[in-house]
Amino acid sequence: MIKSPLRSAFALLLAIVPLLVAAPASATADQDKALAPDPIVFVHGWNPDASPWQNLAARFQADGWPADRLDRWSYDATQSNATTATRLADEIERVLALTGASKVDVITHSMGSLSSRYYLKHLDGAAKVDAWVSLGGPNHGTETARWCGGAPCVEMRPGSEFLKDLNSGDETPGTTRYGTWRSPCDNVINPTGSVALDGALNRTTACLGHSALRTDEAVYNEVRTHVR
Repeated sequence: MIKSPLRSAFALLLAIVPLLVAAPASATADQDKALAPDPIVFVHGWNPDASPWQNLAARFQADGWPADRLDRWSYDATQSNATTATRLADEIERVLALTGASKVDVITHSMGSLSSRYYLKHLDGAAKVDAWVSLGGPNHGTETARWCGGAPCVEMRPGSEFLKDLNSGDETPGTTRYGTWRSPCDNVINPTGSVALDGALNRTTACLGHSALRTDEAVYNEVRTHVR
């Protein structure tokens, strides 16, 4: 029996339609993935966990960052910042694998600046971090650290061997976009000028306390622009 041209054309159409439907769906998924913002890894300071990031992470989510791209990472803040940097390297690899992203943004507060900078400088982190943020980081040390003990406190003291190494040569290595925010009223970072880095976007905020750098709306808006 010879099939009519009309019947053959109809059969061909039935075979093609599923392909036409499936292709745009796949293309849309790939497009959405490409347009998604970089995952953000939040690195806290001398705190027991990442709970202080709740306010800032919620603002990013309200502004369109998917929840699975907002990683509030917790670590043991009593260990050396160099040790923490190796843990951070593992965490960033985990986030990249989970999200399929090629790079992350890193937002830090206080001591979190030091371990993340060590990662960027010594552990090839600059190739995997698009934008980096330091909110009140003791990048050149703080006199306040003379009142506490343990490896990380010793490393935060002005003139420490850790800081000499971290700040030798290029303070902002690689193609990462570095940004720092310091407050003239920060009673933890002393001197407040310690925060700024050569080669970074260095901002001075309104009169804010050390912890308020994480929650102030004006600071958030500037940070969001920097990482976007």
